[in-house]
Amino acid sequence: MNRKRISVTIRFLMVLCTAILLSLSAAGQIIKERILHNFGAGSDGLYPFSTMIWDAQGNLYGTTWEGGTGPCNGGCGIVYELTPGDSDQWTETVLYNFQGRPSDAGKSSASLVFDASGNLFGTTRYGGLTTCPKACGTVFELSPNGDGTWSETIIYEFTGGKDGENPYAELIFDKAGNLFGNTYGGGRHHKGTVFKLTPWNGTWTESVIYNFGGKDGNGPLAGLIMDASGNLYGTTGRGGSANKGVVFELTPANGGPWKYSVLYSFTGSPSDGAEPSADLILDSAGNLYSTTRNGGSGGCKNGCGAVFELSPSGGGTWTETLIYSFTGKPDGSSLFGGLLMDKDGNLYGATDAGGTKGDGIVYKLTHYNGTWTETVLHTFQGFPKDGARSYANLIFDSHGNLYGTTIFGGANDPGVVFQLLP
Repeated sequence: MNRKRISVTIRFLMVLCTAILLSLSAAGQIIKERILHNFGAGSDGLYPFSTMIWDAQGNLYGTTWEGGTGPCNGGCGIVYELTPGDSDQWTETVLYNFQGRPSDAGKSSASLVFDASGNLFGTTRYGGLTTCPKACGTVFELSPNGDGTWSETIIYEFTGGKDGENPYAELIFDKAGNLFGNTYGGGRHHKGTVFKLTPWNGTWTESVIYNFGGKDGNGPLAGLIMDASGNLYGTTGRGGSANKGVVFELTPANGGPWKYSVLYSFTGSPSDGAEPSADLILDSAGNLYSTTRNGGSGGCKNGCGAVFELSPSGGGTWTETLIYSFTGKPDGSSLFGGLLMDKDGNLYGATDAGGTKGDGIVYKLTHYNGTWTETVLHTFQGFPKDGARSYANLIFDSHGNLYGTTIFGGANDPGVVFQLLP
């Protein structure tokens, strides 16, 4: 073979390899996945719905809906820690086994939050002591004992009355050390509440700062976020003008009630999302982003879900832009989890369904020249080697690796913790 033919052949192979790499990247095969933990072995947890959090030493913390040694049917759930070791091995430690009603909390779908002293706080959907016959849920605190063990304290149990019931989402702290959260049900109109927990002399006092009524929102599933001015933002999965959910804002008033505003009511039309269940994120320009479970222009029965942006447009009004509609296969569908934004403004998330296997995907949305483009970073393969169906937000480590959980799949099929390395 002469040099000219060799040169042409090499150029052809380079073009071919580049095309293959681009194709694989779009299909999500270039990103390397590592399973850090398979849930469901022995007395381990089952079904990790919650988004994980980091501590300062690089350990991961989260909760599971079921599993553990508690007496509930299927277990009452656990709080776990994952610690990195040599050779990229991670070790799980069960910090606490929920015991359920009537003495303890049970079944958490919420992520945890640290206070300044290293204590962990969270919510459980069920559990509680004796004041609520329906086991209306709790707010709990876990404190390290200094010997590797942790002690739990229930700092508030919901009664199912005007104080709310059944919190699904995580808590947030304000600068004064108060906790804020919401409940899916209960309240004055039985459609959920936003609440505040104030510490004083070793005890916590709850106050309801808003009662949802239906047209203004109903049944919040996602957590709250707070801006630098102390305003709260959140979503409800139902309610609003079309009963497809809303985005809301709560503004504090000195010595008076909080001011509630509906920033946007979803319609569920092909040009809009429907039924948000994920946390919002706020960029440096004051724009809000999140996902919806349904809606959008995809071919699913109720829409395959969407990613949206809300931008303040002056005079207290906000403008919604649907920046991506999912189609089901291969790009994913049904978004319970929220978004993660990197320093360049790219968005990352995971889906509950869709993808080539139907078990969901991890995706990236890149903004360029006024449009957003989706790239599938990973397609879940399901039991027994991979996870399936992610409900949680993704998180970064300091090297830009992505971490998340799935509620099914893995070696035992009740979920995994995974890492994606670019």
